[in-house]
Amino acid sequence: MGRRRRAQMRKVQPDPKFNSIVVSKFISNLMWDGKRSVAQKIFYGALERIEKATKEDGLAVFEKALGNVKPVLEVRPRRVGGATYQIPMEVRPARKESLAIKWLIRVARGRSEYRMEDRLAQEIIAASRNEGGAIKKREEVHKMAEANRAFAHFRW
Repeated sequence: MGRRRRAQMRKVQPDPKFNSIVVSKFISNLMWDGKRSVAQKIFYGALERIEKATKEDGLAVFEKALGNVKPVLEVRPRRVGGATYQIPMEVRPARKESLAIKWLIRVARGRSEYRMEDRLAQEIIAASRNEGGAIKKREEVHKMAEANRAFAHFRW
């Protein structure tokens, strides 16, 4: 890990359809082998499926799901006198968003539906209702932080 200076945050271009930076980040994380157009088709197709299934705005359901998945606390390792402690810390806003996106995509890829569009749509719907694998992951991270609350005084 470099000690010179903090890395510069890159400006992300908003996506063409919704003009949203969050959607653009999601598509970038969904993308494999630089195939952005394929990732866009999958994402926009999933939003259409969400609209058909829930009779609500697909983007609103997506944003609600992302908000539900965002973690508040996480544990970070810290060496203190030869021992490594897992210290609970609050998650920075940019990292919250990044973790939520990654968890949603990872869980969607592990689902059993045939098409990625269907998997992603079902996972987003589940997350918007506070259920599903991504929500389980968030709860797991929160439980870990809660269990290690005794080490919170080692925070830096």
